[in-house]
Amino acid sequence: MIRAVIIDDEPESRTVVSNILTNFCKDVTVLGEATDVASGIQIIEAYRPDVVFLDIEMPDGNGFELLENISDISFHVIFVTAFEQYAIRAIKFSAIDYLLKPIDPQQLLGAVEKVRNLSPRKIQSPERISTLLNNKQKITRIALPTLSGYFFVKIREIVRCEADDNYTYFFMNSGGKFLVTRTLKEYELLLSGESFVRVHQSHLINLDFVVRYIKGEGGTVVMDDGSEVEISRRKRELFLKRMLLQKDQ
Repeated sequence: MIRAVIIDDEPESRTVVSNILTNFCKDVTVLGEATDVASGIQIIEAYRPDVVFLDIEMPDGNGFELLENISDISFHVIFVTAFEQYAIRAIKFSAIDYLLKPIDPQQLLGAVEKVRNLSPRKIQSPERISTLLNNKQKITRIALPTLSGYFFVKIREIVRCEADDNYTYFFMNSGGKFLVTRTLKEYELLLSGESFVRVHQSHLINLDFVVRYIKGEGGTVVMDDGSEVEISRRKRELFLKRMLLQKDQ
């Protein structure tokens, strides 16, 4: 049995989540609801739930502040929020689940199914919450899911990413390399606001680590770690433009 609480200042949103869980998730029990940060902390400490459906913006603060005031985060968090670009970006970098309002029932059921299938090593660790809270002002770290758990790395230390079917290899400035269980396309979208550019179907590079550009049909870049990465012909113009902008910063 999965024990849940709902923390949201909007009655309609709480009702929608509660009704979906009650009608379609027989193994989920809604222990209670709260309408703000203060009552949310109280209900979490009283019930010690397995999963918390948590709004971001509330009258007396936000969901991030609520998490900062919980001493022992041993529950899974699913944010339920209206679209707020920066907050959602911070959530994505922390590999934490979220649902957008108005709530899509199928997405909610999918989020519950993920909780249902979590192994102990995949349960939402304090490190993921810590990454989220550290990123709330400025995004500096990213949680990367691997077959054995999560790696938490500084974005500025990622040299490049390389596609391997539906997985992605991350190459770090320290010389480390590990396989992440998500596609390169996902990280292209996630890191697009940083110093990264997709230069090839299989390659996403950090411009801060580019040492040299070698001319060719598309060209090749030599990275700080000595690796050489091919640039596709159709990506060359974008790469050169981004490099010029990078130098001006």
